[in-house]
Amino acid sequence: MAEGKFAKHGITSAASHLAEFTDTEARYRRLRSLADDRRLSCSAKIVGDIVIDVPQDVQMQRQVVRKRAENKNITRNPAIRLHYVEVEQPDMEQPLGDLDRLLVSLNKEWQLTDIHVESWLRPLVQKTLRKGDWKVTAAIHNRNGVNTLVGLWPEFRDIFYGIAVDIGSTTIACHLSDMMSGRTIASSGTSNPQIRFGEDLMSRVSYVMMNPGGEKQLTQTVRDAVGSLIEKVCAEADISSHDILDSVFVGNPVMHHLFLGIDPTELGGAPFALAVSGALDFPARELGLNLNPGARTYILPCIAGHVGADAAAATLAEAPHREEFDTLLVDIGTNAEIILGNKQRVVAASSPTGPAFEGAEISCGQRAAPGAIERVRIDPETLQSRIKIIGVDEWSDDPAFDELSEAVGVTGVCGSGIIEAIGEMFLAGIIDEDGVIRGEMAEKSDRVFADGRTFSYLLWTGKIELKITQTDVRAIQLAKAALYAGVKLLMDKLEIDHVSKIKLAGAFGSYIDPKYAVLIGLLPDCDLKKVSGVGNAAGTGARMALLSRDHRTEVEELVTNIEKLETALEPKFQEHFVNAMAFPNKVDLFPNLEAELTLPPKMPPANNADGTGRRRRRRNR
Repeated sequence: MAEGKFAKHGITSAASHLAEFTDTEARYRRLRSLADDRRLSCSAKIVGDIVIDVPQDVQMQRQVVRKRAENKNITRNPAIRLHYVEVEQPDMEQPLGDLDRLLVSLNKEWQLTDIHVESWLRPLVQKTLRKGDWKVTAAIHNRNGVNTLVGLWPEFRDIFYGIAVDIGSTTIACHLSDMMSGRTIASSGTSNPQIRFGEDLMSRVSYVMMNPGGEKQLTQTVRDAVGSLIEKVCAEADISSHDILDSVFVGNPVMHHLFLGIDPTELGGAPFALAVSGALDFPARELGLNLNPGARTYILPCIAGHVGADAAAATLAEAPHREEFDTLLVDIGTNAEIILGNKQRVVAASSPTGPAFEGAEISCGQRAAPGAIERVRIDPETLQSRIKIIGVDEWSDDPAFDELSEAVGVTGVCGSGIIEAIGEMFLAGIIDEDGVIRGEMAEKSDRVFADGRTFSYLLWTGKIELKITQTDVRAIQLAKAALYAGVKLLMDKLEIDHVSKIKLAGAFGSYIDPKYAVLIGLLPDCDLKKVSGVGNAAGTGARMALLSRDHRTEVEELVTNIEKLETALEPKFQEHFVNAMAFPNKVDLFPNLEAELTLPPKMPPANNADGTGRRRRRRNR
């Protein structure tokens, strides 16, 4: 459970709001083990407001963390290299110390000069030299020409590893690489346990503001999660974590600050000041991670107050700065990060989309997990729906669907599913361009029905009925309008009226259908053949920085040249936002989309529940 004030929910959560530890729990702990920070939900009694964290290992429907390592050829030039040397043994005529002899040998055989030796290594040098019979392998870290001895082993050694970690607000992905070959040998992901402090970034900033010292709790939570992932990838690859010598981390600015143990409060309001924006390179032991004692950590630079190191990594990986034509790179999350440009000029911004695209704020929404609806089709004549769920390959109209889906059920709608549901409702005429669910469609099908003062659409009938409400449609409109308005501001900045290519980064971007993303106006019009998902681009950029010093130099130079735009301060943001509330947009044309789809004709204003077509006035009381 989490303790403190949660402004978003208007509650204060405290351990005292759970009843005392029961005899049943004590017996369970004795017989089957129960961690000190856990309670049995079937036995613990809630006596006050409380925020509960359900551990991942006991969740029935765990979120699917889709952050695999993407295939990319990366030329190796690591910041740490192994150097085998044979050191002259001491004698009475040569009074040089053993460490000095080692440094002389490294200079003579590898032309390495001015080597700094970390203090923890000095006491180990003599024993290591003698254990290897004066033959040793030294690990040398090079940063901007400065050499540091970070590891020493007896005899010849050609094994060491590195990790690249993408810390997202929702999920965390870790990739383990063999630094000698450059090959990714293990990958793993998990939900970010900070979610219990707030679904979106500003909720977590609010938690820190409301609970002095709360950043320490969030910092420890995310570091523990990263530590668990490191253990997991090491177990998968059957290696020791002490063989990891280098590490690279990326994340949005709030995650970046919290991982480093920095209070993110200043990011909660204008001017959204970063405590540190440049690249960082320091000993990994400062983060308390269980790696080799000499392991290093490199953290990519942040671009702006809400465009972080993850966006810098994604930009490095997808290289819009190398493109001839205007390329749009979007990482859709609770805070969308947007990069637009070409080889002459690159601009960046962020837009507060909120958690709607991740299933939150949707009445039947959920995160991507087995049983979640991820694909939707609606018959425009009957308004009947077909669905596809995560974990089952067949569509719901397949005779085998009921049997195959029995194990997971149909439990909710994830982000890609809600986008397709809204898009199909628009194509079928269930909602008009302003996003109003049309009440008169209830005469055509009982799938559309009165729901209070508005109407809803029944998406699925089964053990659990799932409906799309008017409030759900509005939540998607607000989210997609925020993203589109941010894109339009960047297009204005570059003085262009269209983009030539769109790349969707992140797990969510890889699983949404580009056609539906453009249809609902989440993205600007573009040749659909040139709209593609690029997977975990931030993770790819992190791996590039892990394997090559050249890429570290490139991203540091790139970030200084990117022009930053703060959407909250732009006077045209509101205008673009209002226009983008419509499907697909109130003023912008979509010729490429219309070449692929027949869009519904403009509709007259939709009727409300009273059938008058007028908005009811609120009565004075």
